[in-house]
Amino acid sequence: QVHVQESGGGFVQAGESLGLSCRASGTIQTINSMAYYREVPGKQRELVAAISRSGATTYADSVKGRFAISRDNAKNTVQLQMNSLRPEDTAVYYCYFNIPTPLGIPNGNWGQGTQVTVSA
Repeated sequence: QVHVQESGGGFVQAGESLGLSCRASGTIQTINSMAYYREVPGKQRELVAAISRSGATTYADSVKGRFAISRDNAKNTVQLQMNSLRPEDTAVYYCYFNIPTPLGIPNGNWGQGTQVTVSA
């Protein structure tokens, strides 16, 4: 059984910064990739940033140079630092952990989502 807890989010002005954090707990042997997605009403959930177990990162073009994802493998946590926020970054942000089952089958685990609102 795996539990995912998100924290962070809130309301900021354009140009300001905000940090998100997410922790997985429970029966965990290893975590492969960790990521943040975001979703706005009427649109598909999109990948914002991802980080592999070795630390390789991937970013959506819209956030490159402004957002930074990092992870702590010892604590089973992932963080997303968001700088120079824009109104179009407004969304519900979800963290995601790829935690293999005891048989080694990849299994996705989602956070509950946290609202980020950026005013102009």
